[in-house]
Amino acid sequence: MARSLGLTAYRAYSGRGSPAPFTPVADRPEDELVWCHAPEPGSLLAIQDLAARLCRSRSGLRVLITLPKTGSTADRPISTHADVLIDFLPEDHPALVAAFIDHWEPNACIWAWGQLRPNLVLAAAKRHCPLFLIDADSGGFDGRRDRWMGDLTFDLLSHFSAIFARSEAGFTRLIRLGLSRESIEMTSALQPGGQALPCIDSDMADLSAALVGRPVWFANKILQDELSTVLRAHRQALQLSHRLLLIVMPADAAQADSFANTMTEQGFRVFRWGDQGYPDSSTQIMLADDPAEIGLFYRLAPVSFLGSSLHSGPGGCDPFEAAALGSAVLYGPKVRRFLPSYTRLAAEGAARIVNDATALATAVSRLIAPDQAAVMAHAGWDVISRGAALTDKVIDLVQETLDQQEAHR
Repeated sequence: MARSLGLTAYRAYSGRGSPAPFTPVADRPEDELVWCHAPEPGSLLAIQDLAARLCRSRSGLRVLITLPKTGSTADRPISTHADVLIDFLPEDHPALVAAFIDHWEPNACIWAWGQLRPNLVLAAAKRHCPLFLIDADSGGFDGRRDRWMGDLTFDLLSHFSAIFARSEAGFTRLIRLGLSRESIEMTSALQPGGQALPCIDSDMADLSAALVGRPVWFANKILQDELSTVLRAHRQALQLSHRLLLIVMPADAAQADSFANTMTEQGFRVFRWGDQGYPDSSTQIMLADDPAEIGLFYRLAPVSFLGSSLHSGPGGCDPFEAAALGSAVLYGPKVRRFLPSYTRLAAEGAARIVNDATALATAVSRLIAPDQAAVMAHAGWDVISRGAALTDKVIDLVQETLDQQEAHR
C-alpha cells in the first residue's frame, strides 16, 4: 500500500502544469536503438565511449545518449560518432515521458549511476523495454526523494533486469533500499577505455623498415600557435639524438602546406607522408595530414605529444587513443575537454604535463629511451584495462538482449 501511495503522490506532483512540447533532436533511426542515460556530472566521455563500442559491436545499431537538461538547446554536446545521438532528457512530466517513449521506442535502456526518473522508468518498463542499471553508486540514490520515498525507489529498481554497483557504498545503499544481495553485481566503474584506432598493416611494416630503428616521436593535432613550440622542442632534442624523427599532424589538415613552409624556412628537412617513397636518413620531420592514419603513428611512436592543449581552444584530444596503442603521453595544460582522462593517466605515471618547448624537449629526450617509454606505456595500458571489464559486460548483455528480441520478431 505504501508503495502505491508513494507512486500516486509522485505522479500527482509531477503531472502538474502544461510543459513545453517535446522536440526530439532527430528522427528515430530505422534500425535498433539503445538508449543510454547519463545523469552523473562528468560521465559523458565514458558513456560516449560505451556507445561507440556498442555501435561497432553490432551492425546497424544506433545509440541515443540523454543528459539532464542544464541549459539551452545550444548547450547540448555534439556527438563525435556518426551513429550516436546526444540530447537532453525532458522533465519527468507524464505527457513528455509518453512523447519521448513514443518517438524513440528504444530496444533497450542503459541507465548509469542513479537519479531515477519514476515516470520515465515505469513508462519504459510498460513498453517492455529492457532496463539495465550500471555504475550505480551511493551518490545516485541520495536525493531527497530517495531518502523520504525509499519504497518508490525500490519499486523502480525492481524493473531493472540487471543492476551493477561500482562501489561498496553503492552496493550497501541499494541493499538499504530493499534489494537483495543476489540481485546486485559488483563491477569496476565505467570509464573511457580508449579505442584501438585502425592501421594498415602494410604501411606499418613498410614505414618501420624505412626508419630502421630510428627514434620517433609524434605531435598530434597541433594548432598553428603550437607549431613553434613543437619545432623548438624538436631542435633541442636533436642535439641529444641527431637521428630523432618528428611526425607532425596538424589539427586542421588545411594548414598542412603552411606547416610545411614554416618547417622548411626554419631549416628542417621535411618529408610529406603521402608523397612517393619514404623518409630517408636525412629526414628530420615527417608531415602527415590525414587523421585516418593517427593509429599508424601512435603505434610507431613510443612517445606522443597531444596538441590542442598548450593554448585555450579545443580543450585537447583523447589521450586514451594514444595509451591504447602503447604510446606514452605528453600534453599541455589546456585539456578541459578530457581532463578526467589525463588526470587518471598522470596519476598512474602514464602521462606527463609540459608547459613550454624546453619541458617538451626534455621529456621527449628522456622518453625516447625504450625502457623509459615502456614504463609509461605499461602504466597507460593498466589504466585502460581496468575500465574494460564493465564495458565488455554491458556490451555482451545488450547483444544478448537484442538477439532475443530479433529471434521473437
